[in-house]
This record gives sequence, C-alpha cells and structure tokens, in this order.
Amino acid sequence: MSLENNFLYQEIETLFEGFVKASVQAIESRDPTTSGHSNRVAVYTTGLAKAVDSLGQGAYKDVHFTREQLKEIRYASLLHDFGKVGVREHVLVKAKKLYPHQLELVKQRFAYIQKSVMYGTMKERFDALCNAGMEGYLAVKGEIDAREQEYLHEMDTYLQTIITANEPAVLAEDPLRLLDEIHAKTFLEKGGLAIPFLDDDEYVKLRIKRGSLNEEERKEIESHVTHTFRFLRAIPWTKEMKNIPTIAYGHHEKLTGDGYPRGIGAAEIPIQTRMMTVSDIYDALTASDRPYKRAVPPQKALDILTQEVEEQKLDQALVKVFIEAKIWEKKAE
Repeated sequence: MSLENNFLYQEIETLFEGFVKASVQAIESRDPTTSGHSNRVAVYTTGLAKAVDSLGQGAYKDVHFTREQLKEIRYASLLHDFGKVGVREHVLVKAKKLYPHQLELVKQRFAYIQKSVMYGTMKERFDALCNAGMEGYLAVKGEIDAREQEYLHEMDTYLQTIITANEPAVLAEDPLRLLDEIHAKTFLEKGGLAIPFLDDDEYVKLRIKRGSLNEEERKEIESHVTHTFRFLRAIPWTKEMKNIPTIAYGHHEKLTGDGYPRGIGAAEIPIQTRMMTVSDIYDALTASDRPYKRAVPPQKALDILTQEVEEQKLDQALVKVFIEAKIWEKKAE
C-alpha cells in the first residue's frame, strides 16, 4: 500500500509539473517577446527563498521553507503571468505608441500631402508659363521652387517628429510642442474637406510621455494579474499548494500601497510574493527581448531595485539578499 501511495504521489507530481510547463508554453506562445521570463523569475525567486532560508541573522532569520513550500513558490512564479492569455494580443505585444497600421496610415497621409503640394506648385509653374510666357515663368519660378522645398522640408520634419515620438522612450517637451503644431494643421482634399495631419487618436497616443501604452491599454495589461488569480483559484490545488493563487496575485503590488491591481500595503503582501516581485522587476529590466524598451545592464537594474527600497516600495532585507547572495546571476535551466 505504501508503494502504491508513493507511486500515485509521483504520478500526481508529474501531472502537476506537466500542467505547469504546458501553461508556461501557453503564456509564451501568446507573448513570444517575453519568452523565458517565467522560468527566469522562478529560478530567481526559488534561489532567493533558499538564501533566505539559510539566513542566520536579520529580519528573516527565523523564516524557513519546507520542500513543499519551495515547490509552491516555484509554481506560483512560473504561473504568475498566465493571465496574459486574457489580454488582447495586439495590446499585449504593442511595441510602439501607434499600432503598425496606424503609423503606415500616417506615412501614406503625409505622402499624399507632399504629392498634393508638388502637384499644386507644378500647376503654378504651368499656369505661369501659359499666361506670362517664358520670361514671366522664369520670374516666378525661383519663388515657387523655394516655397515648394520649404513646405516639403516642413513635411519631412513633421513626419520624422512623429516617427521619433512613436518610440516608447521618455518624450521631451520640444517634440510635444511640435506634435501640438502638427495636430493643429489640416490640408484640403479635392472636395474641399479639411483633413487633419494627425487625427485625435493618433495625437493622444503619440503624446504618451513614457512607454507605449495609453491609459486604457495600460489597464488592460494590468488586468492580467486578476486574470491570473482567477485562473489559479479555479484549480483544485493540494493542501501544500493552496497558497499559489495568493502568492501570484500580489506580484505587482508595492509595500507603499501604490501597486496594482488591489493597491494593498506591506501588511497584506506575504514574503513569497515580495521575493517574486524583486525577481520579476529585475528580469523585466534586464531582459533583452522586449520590443518596447532597451535592456539595462545588471548593475543598473540592481541600482533601480535599491532605489525602490529607498522609496519603501520593495522589501529592503530581501533586496539585500538578492544582491549579496548574487541571486541575479542564476540562470534558468
């Protein structure tokens, strides 16, 4: 009977492991740009938990984790982003402020404007030649050419400003002012209809000061945490694994209470979640496969973690262990 129970237990463990791996594959197929993130976060978090378990002094010297608790932490880390399957794909993988089809439409619009200008000035030259002869044409040609080149240069400047502003980097004040100027301009179609250089939606998206998401898109991305919790809560976990939904639920919360989705404070964030948050932030900063930002060097990422500690957003003792025990150097298998 003991052998049968042990065999059944091993089968259940294998089943859970297979389920978790399949779930991670589902996450990464939904968002290939973050491939490997879940595994790396699991490696960092379990490594941090083991380091905390061996502490002989400090705030967490009496904290210890059993084998089952370490497994619980690992599974929660692997599945912490599963809720991304509930986020619309075009929002999930959005790399720039405008969607690709929007930027292409802007480029086509500006090409149309430039062609219209060139057609208009060509007609001016032709009319001058027909009405005033060669001498009259030569008298106005220089002014028409200069005006055409000035306008085309202005269009090129406008379009380059839009392309630059479309990047998710922090937007400076000068491009913001130029975007205001572009948005205020219109051109007339053949039917006399005034068309804006930038429509309101394009203008608002391009004015996003940091990142690539507007407020609505950001809220949708943030909703992945709630989707994760609901998904994990629906699974009949064993008694040893029952805290997985709660651990994963808080990985974007901050000790100061200004995280998401619930805005809970330090007293409500368990140590397992605090460890995962440190790991998640570090990997998000250093990952080189994100289309919407540049990876930062490891030391810079550690400096950012330290700054978050100074702002009381992250657990000081855990960040200290993460750095001093070189958890950040661990690699996913």
